[in-house]
Amino acid sequence: MPSTAPALPLADVTATNAALRRFLHGLPGVDAVGLEARAAALGTRSIKTTSKAFAIDLAISMIDLTTLEGADTPGKVRALCAKGVRPDPADRSVPSVAAICVYPDMAAVAVEALRGTGVAVASVATAFPAGRAARSVKLADTREAVAAGAAEIDMVIDRGAFLAGRYLEVFEEITAVKEACGEAHLKVILENGELATYDAIRRASWLAMLAGADFIKTSTGKVAVNATPANTLLMLEAVRDFRAATGRQVGVKPAGGIRTSKDALKYLVLVNETAGEDWLGPAWFRFGASSLLNDLLMQRQKLSTGRYSGPDYVTVD
Repeated sequence: MPSTAPALPLADVTATNAALRRFLHGLPGVDAVGLEARAAALGTRSIKTTSKAFAIDLAISMIDLTTLEGADTPGKVRALCAKGVRPDPADRSVPSVAAICVYPDMAAVAVEALRGTGVAVASVATAFPAGRAARSVKLADTREAVAAGAAEIDMVIDRGAFLAGRYLEVFEEITAVKEACGEAHLKVILENGELATYDAIRRASWLAMLAGADFIKTSTGKVAVNATPANTLLMLEAVRDFRAATGRQVGVKPAGGIRTSKDALKYLVLVNETAGEDWLGPAWFRFGASSLLNDLLMQRQKLSTGRYSGPDYVTVD
């Protein structure tokens, strides 16, 4: 589905709220029926045998293994880190996950547990998940996580400001958080379920990328509607078109509700058929998930042994 954006220049586009509004509302409208039909059609693609085995390992390597609960403890975080590094202790050929994602107060625990493993620490920030806090609080939240050693920050946009049309306010907040990240990568969470329309999701995607996002992320996993094939397809179109317009590549992270290998492989088909092979790796595509890894491990064992493991094969998160 082509979705050519207007020609930039970026400085003019982001100079005022009126200019930014003109740009974002000048993006082509989304054909909702066509978008959902394409997502559904791509979801019917079948991946078999050796290709399926490769895709399962690729999906494992793309996971941001996540715990974001009020009951999180240092022990729980350390256990999750151990699982992320060695998902199957009996099989060293299983790849590690991409990152462990925690709240800022648990970042230091995760950093220590993961030291020398190559698995990154990601931390949510900016008053996750609602984002209802003063900008000074959001920036302090970000700096705390980075100081603790987080290499990736997942921030939430101010959906109220975005939906009210205060686009420059949202843009400036993202740029301020990006600056507070220093060397850490910034993933910008749009919370698609609260944006409600595909047109709004496309505008929010472009706004986040214009502000310097390294990744755009579908959702927090804390609302009724999170990642869907259709809204992820739309974001993949956005990053593809943004690179064509600016030369800068941005990653995509669907999060919330992706629990099975079948789901994960459908998303990999979306990536390959929409953005292309350049995005088929953990540097540019991630799954935000807590239970997906278990199903991938069971499917992986089924491919290698011809049978499913018992319920005690994987740890229960």
